[in-house]
Amino acid sequence: MNDGEEAAGRSGALGRGRRWTHPFTLIRRIFGNAVFSSLTRRIVFFNLVALVVLVGGIMYLNQFREGLIDARVESLLTQGEIIAGAIAASASVDTNSITIDPEKLLELQAGQSITPLPRDEDLDFPIIQERVAPVLRRLISPTRTRARLFDADADLLLDSRHLYSGGQVLRFDLPPVEPESESLVERFNTWFNRLLQPGNLPLYREPPGGSGTIYPEVMNALTGVRGAVVRVTEKGELIVSVAVPVQRFRAVLGVLLLSTQAGDIDKIVHAERLAIIRVFGVAALVNVILSLLLSSTIANPLRRLSAAAIRVRRGGAKVREEIPDFSIRQDEIGNLSIALRDMTSALYDRIDAIESFAADVSHELKNPLTSLRSAVETLPLARSDDSKKRLLDIIQHDVRRLDRLISDISDASRLDAELARSDARSVDMETLLANLIDISRQIRNHKKPVLLDFVVDRKNDPKARFVVSGYELRIGQIITNLIENARSFVPETGGRIVIRLTRSRNRCIVQVEDNGPGIQAENIDRIFERFYTDRPDGEDFGQNSGLGLSISRQIAEAHGGSLKAENLKDDKTGQIAGARFTLSLPLEQPA
Repeated sequence: MNDGEEAAGRSGALGRGRRWTHPFTLIRRIFGNAVFSSLTRRIVFFNLVALVVLVGGIMYLNQFREGLIDARVESLLTQGEIIAGAIAASASVDTNSITIDPEKLLELQAGQSITPLPRDEDLDFPIIQERVAPVLRRLISPTRTRARLFDADADLLLDSRHLYSGGQVLRFDLPPVEPESESLVERFNTWFNRLLQPGNLPLYREPPGGSGTIYPEVMNALTGVRGAVVRVTEKGELIVSVAVPVQRFRAVLGVLLLSTQAGDIDKIVHAERLAIIRVFGVAALVNVILSLLLSSTIANPLRRLSAAAIRVRRGGAKVREEIPDFSIRQDEIGNLSIALRDMTSALYDRIDAIESFAADVSHELKNPLTSLRSAVETLPLARSDDSKKRLLDIIQHDVRRLDRLISDISDASRLDAELARSDARSVDMETLLANLIDISRQIRNHKKPVLLDFVVDRKNDPKARFVVSGYELRIGQIITNLIENARSFVPETGGRIVIRLTRSRNRCIVQVEDNGPGIQAENIDRIFERFYTDRPDGEDFGQNSGLGLSISRQIAEAHGGSLKAENLKDDKTGQIAGARFTLSLPLEQPA
């Protein structure tokens, strides 16, 4: 390898070792996703748009400009009155001609004479430029105002732009050979001024030949009425002009036209706008900072909640992902955090319940399947008919048990979905209980005679009704399970079941009591577990799946109610005298 190749190899290795980082990526790593999130950009954008619209409206509808123009007009009118008075005072009187009224000559008698007395309206006051020019120059020089003096025929007599004092050197600037192009800033200022200027202002033009007839305010001033007009130049600069009549006594000798320099008012307005823009810049900076802070209080929690939800989706049920807790915040994000935590907890509980249910189902199905397999494998080895008959009875028993298990498991698994799809309706519990008790008396009395009593306690309210909102078929399933469960535990003779219906505030209470052996204290809570069975003596094994009470409690809780069990005790002996199951359901509220 030569030296060039070796250098190239080192250069390539250096390039691979020190990878170039894009500036945007570097900024993103430093400031994180808070500045670059979509929510942050939207908050900052809309806040800035609102601020821009506000500032734009202030600049376009700025009353400062209108007030400045009005003040300038008043100032020019006052200045014009002073200058016009000085010009009128300097006007000379022409006394070479005297006018005598011929009517008075006819009234004279012989030998009488008349002494002509000149009247003010008969005198002529011509404006002599040589006398007026020094006065006009002294009064205009301290100001930036342009003054033009027109005679009674609106012809230009004097222009302050062309008044020079003695000894002043005149300088004439020749126009450039090529027109100078405007800079970018000047073009922007011109465009900006035109954009913000009112569109109904007349365009300012210089009068051709020095005639003031193109100015309406000059023509009005010749009639003795002063006036003011605001114009705009081609560059968008404002010029305010006021015309004041120059008159002595009632004779209008001429018109004094005072005009502001192009750009004088615009410079003041421009300075005011720059101040507004500076305030806007500070406000925009504060707005962006506050928007970022606001976004961080919204976007960051939402991002953390979203990331936690993704981890929950990707993770398994073995490891519970923790949802960030923002419950301390009294706002929608705090409520969202609480809802997500509760939902996740309910989801994990449901997953645990499904896994437990699957394990219980597997265990409960395995027992009859094992017995069934043993009987099937032993059947070919049976030699006597009695042995074969016993094995066939076992097979049939296990098949029936499997059928009951599968039916109850299927019923339990689709219970939630069925309740979610169905529409709740009004259920009269008194009518439902009466019908179910009649059916139970007719169907099961041939197996074990039981006395069924139905007691309705209205608590001194004969018009009390027992109407709940729910699903009649499923509520009936609860009552049927409770009655059949009580029937299986009552004694063979003298068995009694009492069903009580009453009200407690806004709840409907159904109690099913029996006179059986009761429930062992340690098993009161376990009897509602899936596949738990505690059958009475003498009942064949496998007659029940152990899902009846579990399904009943699940239905009750789906209706917003509860199902509890307790033992009844004899008042005299204190011994257990039976069991009581209490179903509580919310009463339907009147519309």
